[in-house]
Amino acid sequence: MTTPQAVRGGRRMRNKQDKQSRIFEAAAALFAERGFDSVTTQEISERADVAAGTLFRYAASKGELLLMVYNAELRAALEQGERAARSEADPARAVFAMTRPILEAADRRVGDTVAYQRELLFGAPTEQYRAEGLAEVARLETMIAERLTAAVPGDSKELFARALLAGRSVFAVLHLILARPSTGAHPGRDATDDLRDQIAQIVAGFFASIE
Repeated sequence: MTTPQAVRGGRRMRNKQDKQSRIFEAAAALFAERGFDSVTTQEISERADVAAGTLFRYAASKGELLLMVYNAELRAALEQGERAARSEADPARAVFAMTRPILEAADRRVGDTVAYQRELLFGAPTEQYRAEGLAEVARLETMIAERLTAAVPGDSKELFARALLAGRSVFAVLHLILARPSTGAHPGRDATDDLRDQIAQIVAGFFASIE
């Protein structure tokens, strides 16, 4: 038999999920319409039809709202990349296939991508959505490490540790390329070609290190 407390608890949970969904959808829509820098938290709370104080119980800052929205986009890009990599026999091409959807998504919203990278790497360490974003980065690095070690006979913790370092190097390159519009580095260079070439070099270095 359902108790009154359980009913109230279930209702509170549904209300919480509904508010979180409305905040996410409002933030995503406004960032897409006008860009992160041009949107205020007040506008997001009004679009979501929640009080400003309520909004800050779900995200402590506008930067955390951006993390909330873009973590979902990063997750979707990783899933797309993981599927694309399965059809690539060459490890370097497979790793590039994993990362390419992230680069393509960034091209659609350059300014917000730069802001997301900034919040992801330099945001407050206590932020929930920053932690979730960093977990997605770790997932990418692990995907790369697993693909590289799958191409090597045998299995060992040392081999996987080296492959994981290669995965971290790939993310470092990807981050610098995504942040390039704000740094002005390497003007005129094609981002896709740079990412492909640097991944090929990192992967070649990994295999050379284990010979």
